[in-house]
Amino acid sequence: MSKQKIVIIGSGLGGLSCGLILSRNGYDVTILEQGAQVGGCLQCFTRQGTKFETGMHFVGSADEGQVLNRLLRYLGVLDDISLSRLDTAGYDVVSLNGQQFRFASGREAFIETLAKDFPKERDNLVRYFDLVERVASASSLHTLRVADSDTSPLSTEFQLRSMNDVLSEVIHDELLCNVLVGNLPLYAAEYDKTPFSTHAFITDFYNQSAFRVVGGSDGIATSLVKSIRQCGGQVLCRQQVRKIVCDAQKAIGVETDDHFYPADIVIAGIHPGRLIELCDSPLLRPAYRHRIAELPETVGGFSVYLRFKPETLPYMNYNFYGYRENTPWNCEKYTLENWPKGYLYMHFCNEDHQRWAEGGVILSYMQYSEVAQWQGTHIGRRGDDYKAMKQRRAEQLIDVVCRDFPCLRDAIAGYETSTPLTYQDYTGTEGGSMYGVAKDINLGPAGRVPHRTKVPNLLLTGQNINSHGILGVLVGTIVTCSELLTSEHIFQDIIKANT
Repeated sequence: MSKQKIVIIGSGLGGLSCGLILSRNGYDVTILEQGAQVGGCLQCFTRQGTKFETGMHFVGSADEGQVLNRLLRYLGVLDDISLSRLDTAGYDVVSLNGQQFRFASGREAFIETLAKDFPKERDNLVRYFDLVERVASASSLHTLRVADSDTSPLSTEFQLRSMNDVLSEVIHDELLCNVLVGNLPLYAAEYDKTPFSTHAFITDFYNQSAFRVVGGSDGIATSLVKSIRQCGGQVLCRQQVRKIVCDAQKAIGVETDDHFYPADIVIAGIHPGRLIELCDSPLLRPAYRHRIAELPETVGGFSVYLRFKPETLPYMNYNFYGYRENTPWNCEKYTLENWPKGYLYMHFCNEDHQRWAEGGVILSYMQYSEVAQWQGTHIGRRGDDYKAMKQRRAEQLIDVVCRDFPCLRDAIAGYETSTPLTYQDYTGTEGGSMYGVAKDINLGPAGRVPHRTKVPNLLLTGQNINSHGILGVLVGTIVTCSELLTSEHIFQDIIKANT
């Protein structure tokens, strides 16, 4: 009996992890990537000998027995990568108007470190962390306890209540409320919109342990591709899908410029907006197409990739979130005059126990409207006005970071930049959004993208169907692959791989 053919569109983490799990379980898998490099947000690039991350800057819960460790072991990735632990006394540092606060690893250290700055809030910090742990542990998929959906009353409640609403109930000090959401650029949270459950998952994930991938997270993509090919699967680059071909009942394959790939099942590891452009099947009703087209997107980002002079800047073993005011909220609502209202600054990890920084990145929000006039142009061919805009923005951003790091500018040997257009070109996300579809409590179920479509053998995977980030995407992979293998089967395999 011949194997069922699966064609996966896109080689981001969602596409690659689905491809590996399914190829291991007897499916004939072909992954099609439009670009020259696999990996999606796992991609890295090198300029003048310095390597840079583009998306997966650090990971959490990767200590022995923790959830990401178990998933990476199941995927066979841990043998191919090395992890460098971030500072346990402060893996994240939040600076509000010049005053700095640290997130220490582990529940007790986290509470005690912040309680030194906010002694009257000690008991409330305990209540806050209790709630974070309760909400995170209520997600059966995120904890890998059982193979079930997240339908507990606790999960539902905090998917429908905003971060700021819940925090204001638990924490009485307004400044501490703002500190606790100081890392919100990790998920582009918005006031009165982003659910507390998203905040709880992120906080729990990184607080258990935090690491950078030594040499770059493209090592994860390379490992997955290697394993897929060992299982007989194909990963093909420069194969841009132009159409998902359907008959009256189902998808029958996909077309690229020069080839037709027949398929029993098609999995789209792409933005759902791209999916509806590729699939003209009447099974995708106008109401579904309209709903997908109207989904809100997370804000875009502007990045400055810094190359440092040799042995001039000590390696920074933490992530720094800098804000010009006493709040991290509403940095996406800026004018050209007050931009940037906030930023995230990190170093690239080339080796464990690194002494000197070789490269780093500064990230800040950028609305797509700033670059919309260049829509439809190609990378490297956007003209002098675009280059001048990027340089102005880069210099503005570096100036702001130098207020917190006065020695930075003298250490810079050069820099590269990217805008939402760059991100759109490399990841296919709508409007160059940093994390795809935004979570918004005001939309309820209408704001969620299910992994199933009305085309019965056309499935979605990736950051838009569950949540972004390495854990969110891998949980989404389990959901998608469960359609073919059952969740019980996958969970048993995860258990076997970790015993």
